[in-house]
Amino acid sequence: MDYVLIAIYFVFVLGIGYLARSQVATSIDFFLSGRRLPAWVTGIAFVSANLGAVEIMGMSANGAQIGLATMHYYWIGAIPAMVFLGIVMMPFYYGSKVRSVPEFMRRRFGTGAHLVNALSFAVAQVLIAGVNLFLLATVINAVLGWPQWISLIVAAAVVLTYTALGGLSAAIYNEVLQFFVILAALVPLTVIGLIKVGGWSGLKEKVIDTHAPDGTVTATVSEQLSSWPGQALSGFESPVWSVIGIVFGLGFVLSFGYWTTNFVEVQRAMASDSMSSARRAPIIGAIPKMFIPFVVVVPGMICAAAIGDMIHLKNTGSGDGVTYNDAMLLMMRDILPNGLLGIAVAGLIASFMAGMAANVSAFNTVFSYDIWQQYVVKNREDRYYITVGRIATVAAVILAIGTATIASGYSNLMDYLQTLFGFFNAPLFATFILGMFWKRMTPTAGWVGLVGGTSAAVVVFLLQETGVINLPGQGMPFIAASAAFVVDILLSVAISLVTTPKPVAELNGFVYSMTDKSTLLGDDSRLPWIARPVPLAGVVLTLVVILNLVFH
Repeated sequence: MDYVLIAIYFVFVLGIGYLARSQVATSIDFFLSGRRLPAWVTGIAFVSANLGAVEIMGMSANGAQIGLATMHYYWIGAIPAMVFLGIVMMPFYYGSKVRSVPEFMRRRFGTGAHLVNALSFAVAQVLIAGVNLFLLATVINAVLGWPQWISLIVAAAVVLTYTALGGLSAAIYNEVLQFFVILAALVPLTVIGLIKVGGWSGLKEKVIDTHAPDGTVTATVSEQLSSWPGQALSGFESPVWSVIGIVFGLGFVLSFGYWTTNFVEVQRAMASDSMSSARRAPIIGAIPKMFIPFVVVVPGMICAAAIGDMIHLKNTGSGDGVTYNDAMLLMMRDILPNGLLGIAVAGLIASFMAGMAANVSAFNTVFSYDIWQQYVVKNREDRYYITVGRIATVAAVILAIGTATIASGYSNLMDYLQTLFGFFNAPLFATFILGMFWKRMTPTAGWVGLVGGTSAAVVVFLLQETGVINLPGQGMPFIAASAAFVVDILLSVAISLVTTPKPVAELNGFVYSMTDKSTLLGDDSRLPWIARPVPLAGVVLTLVVILNLVFH
């Protein structure tokens, strides 16, 4: 039964790719779905693209290790930035008719910043796709017993097939399907797990201290059952500095850097059929996003409280081959019966495919438009660039198989992922936000700030790795991202003051103060109030404030 369910899922996924192929007539069809998808589709795809195996395995690992403070990755580290993207930044992306985030950089800052952004983005997507591949191979090996190399090849081949056939439309329609498959897997797992431990009150009674390998306590029971001040998450012993680290490092720098400038996410909203739909897409995605931790983080907490292998790891700091990344797998192994196990495995496969297909579809767009067409082969017919995109898709999958080995060296993959975001997204956000609201910022400052900010994050990482500084817990990614942001801002301001800015006439649509917002936003007054971006954003922010108060 388990294998039948998984096989049916694969048939649907490939079928969607085949059907989407008939909609590909131009490069905009292949790379941006012809900009014709409704808001509810792009909104679900927006959150599903992020709901990859990295998030499910990594966040459940964090739930097992540090408890409720993991909620900050969602309520502080996602929702505000998603709302900001929809209200403030999507009008510029969508209204300028750019085909990618790096293309927006080129039109605002010129080719220097554009090339740095395009190359760093392409590298990041290959690395993150490798994480998804590694996790899938781990899941299939643990649950079905397949050798890892077979798991890698089969899964990579399926993603490659439907993405190369149908382009972004195939990826987005599959992400909508995968979103519901993932929920079908995680909701029963959470419910059965809570029943096993005696409900929420029973779970709180069974939570135990987390121990480091040397036996010291790294997160007490009280810390794991409270989201604030979250010292185990930030790495700061001081409650005040912990809150500052979470709000600034995670909630502002990492979060806004990821959600507002990461083309993997923005591409989904850019595929919408209107300005209003493009603005609503990330806000619609924020609604399920704020509730997803209840079926991702909570199972990790249940695992650490009720399953022997994880209990031993938390008690001693030594898991005899078990790591916190195994929390979701241990839950599936020990709690789910046959049939439901097949749904759970299909859900994890779906999460892997959603994450990897998002990385691959964004990579092929940036490689084709922003690297190949811009710097290698210009002015060819449209069909030529579709072919380049399909070849780039193959190359991305092959490279991801190679980078999967890097991910295997991390016991908690969220640390690795947040480190990558600190390298690439934090300085990009600094450049973006300064350039969008300060017309004096110059093209030279754009690329110098990016290079300097990324270098600052790398320096913090190397200092931590060599033991020069010691940032406990998950503080290093927050500090590295903050350093990248601050250095980028300082360099950009200093360079802008001594270099020549772009002419004012070229800033319309790219700088907030130089753009006619009424023309840019259009008229959505005829829509019901709940379908307008601003009122919908107000509802979302109210809900996330309530969740923070209830689970403080």
